[in-house]
Amino acid sequence: MKAKYIYWKDEDFWLGYLEEYPDYQTQGITLEELNLNLRELYADLTSGQIPNVRKKGELEVA
Repeated sequence: MKAKYIYWKDEDFWLGYLEEYPDYQTQGITLEELNLNLRELYADLTSGQIPNVRKKGELEVA
C-alpha cells in the first residue's frame, strides 16, 4: 500500500504531512526520519486511536 505525502525542509528539520490527512503534520531531522514518522502517523490515524480525524476528499460536481 502507498500513501502520498507533501514534504519540505524548514531550517534544520524536514516537515511533512500525508496528502489524505492534511491537518496532521510531523517532522524529522533527516528525510529518512520524516518517512518513519509519517508511517507511524498513518498507523495512528487509521487505527481509530485518534478521535475526530479529518480527511481530505474529492467530490465530482459535474
